[in-house]
Amino acid sequence: MEHRLVAGIEKALGWDGPGAIGRAFARGQFTEPDLAVRLMTPHRLLDLVMRRHLANPQLRCYAEGEELHPSEYLTEVVNRRRQAVKQADMASLGRVLSAGGSLVLDSVDTFDPILEVACRALGWWSGELVSVNAYLGVGDTAGFGLHWDDHDVVCVQVSGQKAWEVRGPSRPVPMYRDAERNLTPAEDILWAGVMNPGDVIHIPRGYWHTATRVGSGDDGHTLHVTFGLTRRTPVSWIAALADTARADQLMRTDLETTDGVPANDLLVARLADLARDHDPATYLAATRANTPPARHLPHIPALGPLEAVAAVTEFAPEITTTADSVLVVAAGKRLTFRPRAEQPLRTLLSGHPVHLAHGGPDLAALADHLVKEGLCAPLNGDSPSGYTGLVPAVTYSPQPSTSA
Repeated sequence: MEHRLVAGIEKALGWDGPGAIGRAFARGQFTEPDLAVRLMTPHRLLDLVMRRHLANPQLRCYAEGEELHPSEYLTEVVNRRRQAVKQADMASLGRVLSAGGSLVLDSVDTFDPILEVACRALGWWSGELVSVNAYLGVGDTAGFGLHWDDHDVVCVQVSGQKAWEVRGPSRPVPMYRDAERNLTPAEDILWAGVMNPGDVIHIPRGYWHTATRVGSGDDGHTLHVTFGLTRRTPVSWIAALADTARADQLMRTDLETTDGVPANDLLVARLADLARDHDPATYLAATRANTPPARHLPHIPALGPLEAVAAVTEFAPEITTTADSVLVVAAGKRLTFRPRAEQPLRTLLSGHPVHLAHGGPDLAALADHLVKEGLCAPLNGDSPSGYTGLVPAVTYSPQPSTSA
């Protein structure tokens, strides 16, 4: 999938592909000035908050660096059927922000089509699941204290300014669930400065950092979005291997034999066999191939024919061709097609929006099948807006163009 955000991040940070993720702190700036504001704006974020049923901790608010009790910005509304739902009290939220507070909305990609497609593009590029949080602060806003994250992040300053301090790790590659606690910040400061609109930074897992608007004055605001990339570790592989072992009868037997002695040599040998048969590369490939897609729109024929579709798998589909067939593996599915379907399959599963009007009935039938299998989704309503101006569209034609 060709997405301007992926290209913009690579160019800003001097990367050539995702191999640099998690390796070192990096910073730069988008060369396209409109790219950051295409991702989010303060008013669009507040509109999302207003129109959703939200609860803490997905929506959080802070004042003077301390998290506020949800009752200060959330309210419970009872509808005419006497059903109670949580939603933001926009008047109270406005007062919190106007008084120098800030809000955080987690997983904004579940609500916003632009950020949904951006996260999918980053997932296809990186091979990792990606989500995005938004941070809006007004006035002289204190941020979070010095802390580290258990995942790699790419932060994009959308509007306003925010001062950052980034330090190195004090424990190599720490984990959320770890062998020891990681509480002492590193002393070496890698970078301290102000992020302006269009600035981008990459902070690897375990690097200490903090951000604030304190000292910036009561006027103005800051908005940035943070893309989180949770990379798998050998511990992830071992945990998956334990689940795989459940299929082995020996691994399901009692650990101690009737004489109270574990069958050490036999169990160790069997575990080694399992590890060889399900090595880390196999685990990663299987995980990416079997991850189901996020929720998406269905095709309801009574509402009209398919006009445009796009692939919605979390990772790029794997397409393998032989002399007799084309195999597509993605989203937990293994689909086999005739060789003549290869070109339209590669187009439909490219991640780009594909307009079907000139593709003929065979393309429409193939697109409908991919939608039913959950690999593609129809583009209608607001869903095309996630691609407009960010991902090139395709108008499919089965015949090569003869125009000059």
